[in-house]
Amino acid sequence: MSISANIKALLTLSERKVSDLMGPLHMSSRQSLSNKFTNERWSAQDLTTVAELCGCKLAFIMPNGQ
Repeated sequence: MSISANIKALLTLSERKVSDLMGPLHMSSRQSLSNKFTNERWSAQDLTTVAELCGCKLAFIMPNGQ
């Protein structure tokens, strides 16, 4: 599953809309946000912002669970 698809699923689970990301990501237009989703252009800071907005934690988990 792509990062964009995961973000959309996370937004749905947290009862948010894609457009709710515009402010926190400092996006000036819906087209810019759409391009971010289409082109998979997510920075680490973007992912942290999405996690905070949805009340989640961003984590890297090793195969052994660490």
